[in-house]
Amino acid sequence: MNQSAGLTTYQRQAILWFGVAFALGVLFYFLGPILTPFLLGAIFAYMLYPGCDWLHRHRVPRGLAALLMILALLVVLTLLALLVIAAVQKEGPQLREQIPALLAKLNESLAPRLSELGINLSFDFPGIKQFLTDQFAGSTEAILKQVLASLRTSGNVALTLVSNLIMVPLVLFYLLYDWHDILRRVRQFIPRRWLERTMEMVVDINQVLSQYLRGQLLVMGVLAIYYSVCLAIAGFDVALPVGIFTGLAVFIPYIGFGTGLVLALLAALLQFGDFYGFAAVAVIYGIGQVLESFYLTPRLVGERIGLHPLAVIFALLAFGQLFGFFGVLLALPVSAILMTASRQVRRAYLSSTFYKN
Repeated sequence: MNQSAGLTTYQRQAILWFGVAFALGVLFYFLGPILTPFLLGAIFAYMLYPGCDWLHRHRVPRGLAALLMILALLVVLTLLALLVIAAVQKEGPQLREQIPALLAKLNESLAPRLSELGINLSFDFPGIKQFLTDQFAGSTEAILKQVLASLRTSGNVALTLVSNLIMVPLVLFYLLYDWHDILRRVRQFIPRRWLERTMEMVVDINQVLSQYLRGQLLVMGVLAIYYSVCLAIAGFDVALPVGIFTGLAVFIPYIGFGTGLVLALLAALLQFGDFYGFAAVAVIYGIGQVLESFYLTPRLVGERIGLHPLAVIFALLAFGQLFGFFGVLLALPVSAILMTASRQVRRAYLSSTFYKN
């Protein structure tokens, strides 16, 4: 058989390996829930490996350097949790004390309007008071015990949570410890004719992602200062913990901002109990969201990774729609990688005979 009439050996091997890559992609898709701790570990490892390398260059054993970086990450996450606990501890007793007054005020404002519509409904009855009082009667420790008890009754949720808490640090340690060995092994699998161009692309991607992380840290710092200062000016007692938490938690899109907003609304309800508190939160957080979405993230993150502000907004919406929470979390880094790859494709296209002729 004439080889020119069919596929060449190179083409057959390329089809075979592309088929293997596609099969692995399908397998990873179906193993998505199991891969979650590995994905989180890889994200944290990429963020922490420069610090691990710095410690290793200063004669700290690689294993100890990895442990120190994991410890630093745990300290940061613990401080975020303590900020939330501090706000809850301050607001919990106040909420328990003010439940009767809040229900009475709600009844006074809504009951007359409902009666005008022919609806006779009273919010000031012992059942609601007792229920809400019981929910906040315990201390923070008691609430945590109730949460743990509910997790124990939900076997799958508890098992997933425990496995992630164990697996993520374990995966993170081994990735940090073997980071350069893993990269060398991956490099060995790249076809030799593609090696130089692939390594150029990897260097570009690494630079773009580094710019992204630095830009995201700037956004977090600016917003932490903004929310803390604005809440303090508005007279909130929990301005510092709630403001710092909201600013730092924006690294987790939507969820971080939403949690900070809920804490601020609770503080407004308990401390002021009138329109002023809610109006202050609405103005502060509304301006903060506009500042983050339309200026800080597009300018400090989008420009650093070469994405247009509209592309940043589209990436967040599109990845969130396709992949949910992790899609939102990875939207900008993945977009930066795709943008870097598209530049390589564009160069190849412009230099091809198809374009020139």
